[in-house]
Amino acid sequence: MNWGSKNMSEQLTHYPVLLEECLDALKIRPDGIYLDGTLGRAGHSREIAKRLTTGRLICVDRDQTALDAAQERLKDVMDRVTLVHSNYDRIQEILNGLSIQGVDGMLFDLGVSSPQLDDSARGFSYMSDAPLDMRMDRSEGMTAADVVNTWSQEELRRILSQYGEERYASSIAAAIVRRRQQKQIETTLELVEIIKSGMPGKAWKEKQHPAKRSFQAIRIAVNDELTSVERMIQAAVPRLNRGGRLAVITFHSLEDRIVKTGLAAFAKGCTCPPDFPVCVCGKTPDVKLIGRKPILPSERELEENPRSRSAKLRVAEKLKDALIT
Repeated sequence: MNWGSKNMSEQLTHYPVLLEECLDALKIRPDGIYLDGTLGRAGHSREIAKRLTTGRLICVDRDQTALDAAQERLKDVMDRVTLVHSNYDRIQEILNGLSIQGVDGMLFDLGVSSPQLDDSARGFSYMSDAPLDMRMDRSEGMTAADVVNTWSQEELRRILSQYGEERYASSIAAAIVRRRQQKQIETTLELVEIIKSGMPGKAWKEKQHPAKRSFQAIRIAVNDELTSVERMIQAAVPRLNRGGRLAVITFHSLEDRIVKTGLAAFAKGCTCPPDFPVCVCGKTPDVKLIGRKPILPSERELEENPRSRSAKLRVAEKLKDALIT
């Protein structure tokens, strides 16, 4: 399998994933206030901002490199944009700092961004050699090197199995521990070879790169991504204005499960046990789900942008009679 040539072809053009679907989902008003919690290459942000007149778009990213690049990418619409260096799970803190009570729509495009993946020096890619980093925010402390060189074998096995859904998690974790007893593991391609040594030869012949699941797992651990998704859902819904929309794009089942479950809880309201004859908790639904199933990329998008193949978009709308808390 020539993983290298495929990776290069995907880097040639940047496609904001599910762009038209996101714009439709947000129902953008020219005078509305919107938040893009995952700025990245600003593809979604630019199209949202172009549809605003007196409105405002708050662009958030934990990667300062993305914010710096946005100054150029959004230069034609910067009069409608506010850039914020923060993590998307700090919505309350971000909006409070801007003296904004509620917004009319929020978009979150989860996972690693294209610039991070395409910049081999960041250590996200298993296709080129670089220091083991994988931090989305390079001002934060823990790196991928810290994870593979200091975490216990059992903890490595757990994240490879849970976050990467890697069926060879036990043997890969053992291979990592054996190698680091000889010397520190320092680079991405060094880690790739160790991962492959912990897998049977048949696994090398699969369609996807043998290190893909393990790299995903380590990246999620380094950036505490799943906890961030949970916090984001809990923080986002209360700060939506009545009728406001929340749109979330996920790229693997763990993220999607968290988003689906979190939105379903806000849509249900009541938390009383099923055997209670009447509701005593007093909680009412905060949102309605826009479609029971996620929105998937079209066949055309899949052809033009292979990175969209695992994307799922879920949308919820704040109920008209819900209060901002």
